[in-house]
Amino acid sequence: MTPCRRAPLRLMTLALCLTMGVPAMAEPLTDEATLSLWGGTAPGAPDGLEQVVVERSKSLYRADRALMGITDPSLTVFRPEHPNGTSMIVAPGGSYRRVVLDKEGIEIARAMAERGITSFLLSYRLPGEGHENATEAPLADAQRAVRMVRGHAQDWGLDPAKVGFLGFSAAGHLGGSIATMYDRETYDRDDADAGVSARPDFVALIYPVMTMEDGPVHAGSREALLGAAPTAEQIAAWSPEQHVTAETPQTFLLHADDDPSVDSENAIRFYMALHEAGVPAELHVFRDGGHGFGIRGAGDRPVAGWPDLLAGWLDATGMTDGAQ
Repeated sequence: MTPCRRAPLRLMTLALCLTMGVPAMAEPLTDEATLSLWGGTAPGAPDGLEQVVVERSKSLYRADRALMGITDPSLTVFRPEHPNGTSMIVAPGGSYRRVVLDKEGIEIARAMAERGITSFLLSYRLPGEGHENATEAPLADAQRAVRMVRGHAQDWGLDPAKVGFLGFSAAGHLGGSIATMYDRETYDRDDADAGVSARPDFVALIYPVMTMEDGPVHAGSREALLGAAPTAEQIAAWSPEQHVTAETPQTFLLHADDDPSVDSENAIRFYMALHEAGVPAELHVFRDGGHGFGIRGAGDRPVAGWPDLLAGWLDATGMTDGAQ
């Protein structure tokens, strides 16, 4: 094997070795360090695409940034003061047109860190930005992320059997996809991926986009993922509720019944498919909440307690031990 070339950043060495197919000893995790999934530009990324961050907030004191132009997908580490061994890949939503960094990313990862969970904030490729494998690109990044965390979990002081995926809105669809399509071949695996499962041990989906079928579909997410006129075969292939089996990971689902953007039927359909397959699942549908509330946007409504509900579910499933 060709030796892994030296990288200017300590943690980038791991990513370069992974990309070149050379097993590497993982460096210790550093809070807010960034790990490149592909060691640089992802396979099939278009030339000339530049990463941009757009600030959408009207307040100087409350950020609401969106990331686009992603050609180097990555995981950013949020390491708790007292890790409990559980890890969670946090995927923000954005209609598959952007990745919302703050309310469904950083805010969530910090809240999970307070509960002892090591979070990896995922930036993933957006299918409408010219990637060769456009529809499969987000799922490929999610698979690569799970394999990276699990493959180096013991080096990082984490439990390889307690690797989860938390997705919001369109990234809830991504979470449903990784839960049901974790073994779908979306990229050419290298030595670092060999023998490492991309199946999460648990999945949590918050106001998720799920079905691609007419009716409850979130039209903007479907168009971004499948184009303006998807075939019946594409719709079926990318509707995770149609691919649930007994091997699908245990799942936590949460939605608001007054969601104006993503019909709560999306979460309900996935829950029913899990129930019928005998997969342990928990579903919460709140009367009020709307869409995109994250944590701070929930205000004083009952839905604001969802992080505690998730923490309790993780304790009950054995994915955490409740220790802080």
